[in-house]
Amino acid sequence: MFLRNTMLAATLLALPHLASAGQGVTGDSVTFAQVAAFEGPAAALGTGMRLGITAAFEEANAAGGIHGRMLKLDSMDDGYEPDKSAGLVKSVVEGDNHIGLIGAVGTPTSSATQPIATEANMPFIGPFTGAGFLRDASHGNIFNVRATYFAETEAWIEYLVDQQGMDSIAILYQDDGFGRVGLAGVNAALEKRGMTLAAEGTYTRNTTAVKKALLEIRKAKPDAVVMVGAYKPVAEFIKLSRKMKLDATFVNISFVGSDALAQELGDAGEDVIISQVVPFPWDASLPVVAQYTAALAAADAEAKPGFVTLEGYIVGRLAIEGLKAAGKDLTRESYLAALAGLSTVDLGGVTMLFGTDDNQGMDDVFLTRITASGGFEPIVGGGGS
Repeated sequence: MFLRNTMLAATLLALPHLASAGQGVTGDSVTFAQVAAFEGPAAALGTGMRLGITAAFEEANAAGGIHGRMLKLDSMDDGYEPDKSAGLVKSVVEGDNHIGLIGAVGTPTSSATQPIATEANMPFIGPFTGAGFLRDASHGNIFNVRATYFAETEAWIEYLVDQQGMDSIAILYQDDGFGRVGLAGVNAALEKRGMTLAAEGTYTRNTTAVKKALLEIRKAKPDAVVMVGAYKPVAEFIKLSRKMKLDATFVNISFVGSDALAQELGDAGEDVIISQVVPFPWDASLPVVAQYTAALAAADAEAKPGFVTLEGYIVGRLAIEGLKAAGKDLTRESYLAALAGLSTVDLGGVTMLFGTDDNQGMDDVFLTRITASGGFEPIVGGGGS
């Protein structure tokens, strides 16, 4: 089902005259656009978000849709490159065949596309990034699910320094807007504690060229290396570090893509820490996780639960709540007003709270650890902010 829908989306993109009518709304359907990475070092993030959103949409469609309309998703690959992302979003705006943008991936790409969407007054829902500039509710069209990167980096340092007593922290970060947001968060968290970084190293986006950064960081012999990057270069850094006997704790930001990182690391993944911004995807005691698990299996019988697809599912559910609130007479304008009017969105185990000056639904951050088997376990007392 998921593959067929993806192929249909590709066909619609190739044949614009067959796509949905004005603003993506017809009498029996409503269509969203996703511009994200489906190739390159961040591909697992785009595909994971797409699958999670698709699971939420197909779950709603199986129940008759929203106000009689079936939900559709057209996904377009930006390769995690800002210029390409901006071009695709401009085409979405100009094509006028989508009610809104959903599930964008990345800080540099969102930095390039959010102003285009805002100028067009097009909903920008659930971007997979904790960048602060997207938390400016005055734009009126941005609706975030996840906590900020500053919240994640504070949780790291609180755990490493306050709980574990470490006094030497180094950082590896992607040399762009995403990485620098993480760097600023780590510096702020350390400064609160009268500390500074022991060392720092960078790599270029969409590459795995991390050896120079590793050699620089290794000189400092840090207790921990915190990392703000995508899963392929981060995995390369950790594997090289293990070979070069760098004995440090490795800590990653949620954007890394936990499942993809664990898979890339293999045997080198044990005890690597990752901060998370959604609940544990295997905790079926939470109603929303149980619903997600069933919806994921229905969308793709071979898919395994994970943090990225769960976030995509929650983003999809937020978009659906907006559609419900907008009512039968749906337009982009009425949909924006409905999203802006949401205050409490209770999904059962996850509650998103919004307000006039608050366009971020969730604030929680907690820490997880990769196990010897390549799975995940929560770190007791880690995060939860």
